[in-house]
Amino acid sequence: MSRLVAWLEDYILPIASRLGQVRWVVALRNAFVSIMPITIAGSLAVLIKSLIQAARDHLGWETFAFAMQPLVAISDIVWRGTFSLFALFLALALGYQLSKTFEVNRLAGSIVSLASFMMSVANYMKLKMNGDNVIVKNAFDISQFSSTGIFTAILFCSIGVGIYVLCVKARISLHMMANMPHAEQAAFDSLIPGIISIFSVGAINYVFQLSTGLYFGSWLLKTIQIPLVNLGQGFGVVLLVTLLVQVFWFFGINGLSILSPIMDSIWLTAQNVNITAAQNGQVPKYLWVKGSFEVFAWIGGAGGTLMLIVAILLFSKRSDYRTIAKVALAPGIFNINEPIVFGLPVVLNPVYFIPFVTAPLVNVAFSYWITKMGLVNPVQVAVPSIMPPLIGPYLACNYDWRAIILSVVNMLIGLAIWAPFVFAADKIADVNNPKTFFNTQY
Repeated sequence: MSRLVAWLEDYILPIASRLGQVRWVVALRNAFVSIMPITIAGSLAVLIKSLIQAARDHLGWETFAFAMQPLVAISDIVWRGTFSLFALFLALALGYQLSKTFEVNRLAGSIVSLASFMMSVANYMKLKMNGDNVIVKNAFDISQFSSTGIFTAILFCSIGVGIYVLCVKARISLHMMANMPHAEQAAFDSLIPGIISIFSVGAINYVFQLSTGLYFGSWLLKTIQIPLVNLGQGFGVVLLVTLLVQVFWFFGINGLSILSPIMDSIWLTAQNVNITAAQNGQVPKYLWVKGSFEVFAWIGGAGGTLMLIVAILLFSKRSDYRTIAKVALAPGIFNINEPIVFGLPVVLNPVYFIPFVTAPLVNVAFSYWITKMGLVNPVQVAVPSIMPPLIGPYLACNYDWRAIILSVVNMLIGLAIWAPFVFAADKIADVNNPKTFFNTQY
């Protein structure tokens, strides 16, 4: 075990540390986090509509459903203003976060980012009229602005803002009078860098369209984004990402933050597709999405540490461990794991390495195959990460009571995995006999 921890510390920890310091990765992660109100508002609209439909279809509440039609209509409007424009919000947020990271004008960076994205999507629509295919030019298909445009937004917003930042850092700008109002001065300072950036992205798109006959966004969706999202449905890939998150967390690095660009690009895209399907009354397309990790694997936070807290309260004889567990219980119920992870600690503690990694892997594997067999609905609603166990899975799976049972089984599995190591930790601490054993050595 000591050799394994040493190997991970020598080879994995430096990689994670470097990734955590890449400013583009940090900006992308912050961009996804900053549009969380859009994600939650759109998901809440789906929940409300689904609840009313479930009351009508399964309980026969026709009068109630009829009376709630204005609320359904409001939910549809909220949907159109949130999830159906997800990539647009991401483009703005990413431009802002990149500009903030590289210390340039944030508003100008957001505008350049949005323009770069808009130039990269097709400005025509294909419609069917009387059985014939009709192409409408100078019109945008709104589906390009939803989750299907995430990869296009990430790529071209990064290129556009990157060129803008380079021009600003090179001091390529118009220098006006010093007594000019600040807003006008900022606009003129961003004028030349913004023009260069926008025209550069425009030229890239022109060359691509000339060479392939396709808009880059359409090509990217078909050749890269869809295959990657489909790859993310593979059992091995799901387990690999779960393993990496846990290994990073073991060394005190937030694995969810490190891998957020990958997870959001692949599994958040799949989740948004499922949410769109649920909104339209269709069958969800994807088996495993970002919310699946949150509601089925990380019960109490990464590592399934809520069950560690329960195991300590049930089985540990040490008063100091039990005190820490009592303090960490309330945050753990809301999936906040820092008090137990850093307070016990679990971080860099070889005794807890195996259950910390194994419990989420087993929960993911079990939940994946249960969902694949159709025994539980796939996750199709985004719920806040602080939603307690049982409630979170029930809402995320669109009011599927079977998700509650799966969550209970996962909690029991996690408890069974953590319990032997809690007994072992007690014995090791007794043998070494300082109460500060873990704090001083790990």
